[in-house]
Amino acid sequence: MQKKAKPKKTTGKKVARKKQEKTSIIRAVFSGETVYSNKKEAFFLYEKSRFGEVREGRIFYSFPEALFLLEQKKLEIAEGKKKLSFDSLIEKLKHADRRIEMKYSIFKDMRNRGYIIKTALKFGAEFRVYDKGKKPGEEHAKWILYPVRESDSLTWQDFSAKNRVAHSTKKNLLIGIVDEEGDVTYYEVKWLKP
Repeated sequence: MQKKAKPKKTTGKKVARKKQEKTSIIRAVFSGETVYSNKKEAFFLYEKSRFGEVREGRIFYSFPEALFLLEQKKLEIAEGKKKLSFDSLIEKLKHADRRIEMKYSIFKDMRNRGYIIKTALKFGAEFRVYDKGKKPGEEHAKWILYPVRESDSLTWQDFSAKNRVAHSTKKNLLIGIVDEEGDVTYYEVKWLKP
């Protein structure tokens, strides 16, 4: 006769903490130029999934990150006393960045595939993408990513410049082409030595 395994006992505190981690909505502030939070849930999510960037004792979110977390119902964003919906936030962001919808399509697609995606303005690109399981700040990004609309034209000079930036930063170039429905197709460009 086999012994039945006893279920593991969990303390009430552990269960409460896990439940809180799953159900907590992060409260954030939209200041017109940034989205940030100083709540402990924001720091927890940063440690777990690398959403945001830690600066000045706060977590600052890129606009695509804020939109993603708002759509996933993990973030609640207020401007003054008014809570912003996804649609109202994206309309406000269009004033600062007319390409925000296209960038968001790329961001959302990459995050849903399990990649960590961060801004890459200091590299001369829109995004840097970390391979699955890699953490920004601890490891290097694998790609720099340029979003392009399917209807946009890309000259050979533009393409060459983007490829040079990727090569000089020791990353592979990833072009994300967004179609009219918001679906994304990726093309990876690598340097080969003959």
